[in-house]
Amino acid sequence: MRIAALVLAAGASTRFGSPKQLARIGDRTMLASVIDTAREANLTPILVIVPPGIAVPSDVVPLVNTDPTAGLSRSLRMGIAAVPPDVGAAVILLGDQPTLTAETIRVVVGAVRGDRPVVAARADGRLGPPILLLREAFRLTHQASGDEGLRSILTDYAQLVTPVDVAAHPPDVDTPADLAALA
Repeated sequence: MRIAALVLAAGASTRFGSPKQLARIGDRTMLASVIDTAREANLTPILVIVPPGIAVPSDVVPLVNTDPTAGLSRSLRMGIAAVPPDVGAAVILLGDQPTLTAETIRVVVGAVRGDRPVVAARADGRLGPPILLLREAFRLTHQASGDEGLRSILTDYAQLVTPVDVAAHPPDVDTPADLAALA
């Protein structure tokens, strides 16, 4: 089964003060780090939802969210709608989690069970990305609203979720101080 990566990176970066997708972490941008991790985990295609003006590599499918202020839910629905019909699942990744590892993605992908169409990383009792949705669970994204992703929806539909315990969720980079803390 082909599994797509869905990188949500269309935030307005208001707390960061400049496009955080382009902020450098080591020798790459934050967005490039997440895309490289998706490649390393053998996810294909890689769909990246970005705000206007953010370029992506030529081997990545760009989806431009013209209204980043509409929140994460808009990007999530845009991405799910663009998953090609021959792809059986999508792994949701956040563009501001550059320390996510391919191994964590592989653990989530490896936990797919036929009776539960969602697999989510769990740390300290909390579900979060990476989150794998089999195609039959794509409809759950229609319930997301505002700047919330799937966390509360997955809590409401716990019977559909296979949680995979991980040591910790990668930190989000929302401010320059968050980025400096990673260095």
